[in-house]
Amino acid sequence: MTRKFQLRQIGQRRCLAATGQAVSSRDQVPRRSPKPGGVCSLRPPASLGTVPARAWQSPGDASKGRHERNATLETGPALGALSTGVSSHTCNVPFNDSRVFLVTVYSGVCALGLPANCLTAWLTLLQARQGHVLAVYLFCLALCELLYIGTLPLWVVYIQHGHRWPLSPWACKVTAYVFFCNLYVSILFLCCISCDRFLAVVYALETRGRRHQKTAILISATVFLLVGLVHSPVFKMEHDETCFETLPMDHKVAGYYYARFMVGFAVPLSIIAVTNQRIFRTIQRSTSLSASQKAKVRLLAIAVVAIFLVCFAPYHLVLLIKAIAFSYHRGAEEPVCNFEIRLYTASVVFLSLATVNSVADPIIYVLAAEVTRQEVCRIHKGWKKWSTKMDDTKLACSKDSEEARSPMSPTNSYAFPGPVHPPGPSLGTPEGLAEGSC
Repeated sequence: MTRKFQLRQIGQRRCLAATGQAVSSRDQVPRRSPKPGGVCSLRPPASLGTVPARAWQSPGDASKGRHERNATLETGPALGALSTGVSSHTCNVPFNDSRVFLVTVYSGVCALGLPANCLTAWLTLLQARQGHVLAVYLFCLALCELLYIGTLPLWVVYIQHGHRWPLSPWACKVTAYVFFCNLYVSILFLCCISCDRFLAVVYALETRGRRHQKTAILISATVFLLVGLVHSPVFKMEHDETCFETLPMDHKVAGYYYARFMVGFAVPLSIIAVTNQRIFRTIQRSTSLSASQKAKVRLLAIAVVAIFLVCFAPYHLVLLIKAIAFSYHRGAEEPVCNFEIRLYTASVVFLSLATVNSVADPIIYVLAAEVTRQEVCRIHKGWKKWSTKMDDTKLACSKDSEEARSPMSPTNSYAFPGPVHPPGPSLGTPEGLAEGSC
C-alpha cells in the first residue's frame, strides 16, 4: 500500500510540474481521480518514471509555449495597427545599409533647416504683424518645421542603434507624433497657400477687403487641431524595440496606408492642382499685372507644386504600393517580406525627400518672394547701422572712463548715452519694404 501511495504521489508531482504548479512533500494526494479527459491523471502510472507522452512537458517547454502564444497578442509599432507578432527584424531588412545615408541627410537637414526656418519665422512674423494674410500661413509652417527639426537628433540616435529605440517609450511616441503631424500639417498649409493665392489672383476684385488675417489665424489653428487629433492614437500604441516600424505589415497597417494616400495626399493634390492651374490661366490673360508681378505669382505657384510633388508624392506612392502588395499577397508573410526588402532602398530615399521639405519651405517660399528679399536687405542694413552705433557708444564710454580715472580732469562732463535699440520695422507701418537691393 505504501509503494502504491508513493507511485501516485510521484505521478501527481510530475503532472503538476508540467502545468507550472508546485507540490510540497506534505501535500495530501486526493483519493479520487479527476474526470476523464483531463491533462493529468492522478492514477498510478503503469511503471515508475513513465508518464503519458501528451501529459508530460518540462517547465521550460511550458514557458516557451506560453511565450509563443503571447507573441501573437503583442501590439505592433505602427500607428493604429496591431502587429502580427513578428519582430521588425524578421524580414531581414538591411537597415545597416542605409545608416550612413540617413544620418547624413538628417544631420544636413538639421544644420540647414534650423537657421533657415528661424529666419523664416522671424521675417514672416514681422510681415504678419503688418497685416499680411499669407505671412500667417508661412509663419505657422516655419514653426512646424522647427518643431520637427528638433526631433531629428533623436532619429539619428535611433538609426545609429540599428533601428532599436534606446530611449523611453514616451520619447518614441512623442517623436513619431511630431513626424506624422509635421508631414500632414505641411501638406495642408501648402493647400492653404494655394487657396489664398487663388482667391487673391483669380477673384481679386471679389475678395478685396474680405481676406482677413483673423480668418487665416482661425484656419491655421484648425489645421493644427485637426491633424493633432487625428494622430493622437499614437500615444495609445504599445512600444517594442523599434519605433513605429512594422515589418511585415498587417491588415490594419495596410488600411492605414490606403487612408493616408487618399486623404493625406490625393485630396490635397487635387486642390493644389486645380487652384494653381487657374492661377496660371488668370495671370496669362491678365493685362493689369506687370511682368514682374506675373513672374512673382508664377514663381510662388511653381514652388508650391514643386515642393508637393518632389517631397510628398514619392513617399505616399511607396505607401500605396506597399498596401497594394500586401492585399495582392493576402498578407502572406514570406512574399510580403521579400517585397519589403526589394523596396527598402526606394523607401529610404523617398523618406529622405519628405524630410528635405523642412529645408525647401523657407528657401523657396521666403527667399524667392521679392518683398521678403527686400526685407532681408533692409534688416541687414539696419543691423549694420546699429552695430556701428554700438561700437561708437562703447568707444565713447571707454574714453569717458579714462577721463574719470585721470587726475588732470576734475569733473566728468560726459553724459552717458541712452539705450540703443536694434532696428526693425514699426509694428503699424510698412516702411522700408520698398527698398529693392542690398
